[in-house]
Amino acid sequence: MNNCEVILSSQGMNFSSKLLEEAVNHVSQLPGIGKRTALRLVLHLMRQPQDQTDGLTQALSSMRHDLKFCNQCHNVSDVELCEICASHSRDNTIVCVVEDVRDVMAIENTSQYRGMYHVLGGKISPMDGIGPQDLNIKTLVDRIKNDEVKEIIFALSPTMEGDTTNFYIFKQLEGLAVNTSTIARGIAVGDELEFADEVTLGRSILHRVPYENSMNS
Repeated sequence: MNNCEVILSSQGMNFSSKLLEEAVNHVSQLPGIGKRTALRLVLHLMRQPQDQTDGLTQALSSMRHDLKFCNQCHNVSDVELCEICASHSRDNTIVCVVEDVRDVMAIENTSQYRGMYHVLGGKISPMDGIGPQDLNIKTLVDRIKNDEVKEIIFALSPTMEGDTTNFYIFKQLEGLAVNTSTIARGIAVGDELEFADEVTLGRSILHRVPYENSMNS
């Protein structure tokens, strides 16, 4: 038996080290990580060279303390304005509205979109206590008023919360000189955008439809 199996075979988890127990407790708070998996990960780190573990610790600490959110689109960034917003090769007249940074990464991986983004930071969900005031909606409206934005692409996951958020933003944009479209329904209803394959997601962006049409379908 290895160390992990010996500890797991005992009833509960009887740690001989408070430092080990504390590390396992912290790691087990990560999404999808239980105590057993956390223990295996921590024991793995114990067996690695110290400089490798120190590098991981430093990377996590730097990310937590130094990571910024772009002043314009709210994407994660190392500086005040993210690389996408600062790029002169992007089309700043088109803004793709997404839920979070994972969706930006998913769309970028398709290499089919060269416009800008706006990260809302979530979706309207009364059941979870998330309202429009909790999202980056006001900054989106202000951005459209102040910038040369000609089209807004709604690229939220096709869930009830996503559709509710799309409709709320659509109503906020009434009277503004901007076209609204939504990604084609190559993404199945109820699916999360980040899990769509790159080909399907890329085609959904390219074959987007006017938002008004999507409300009638």
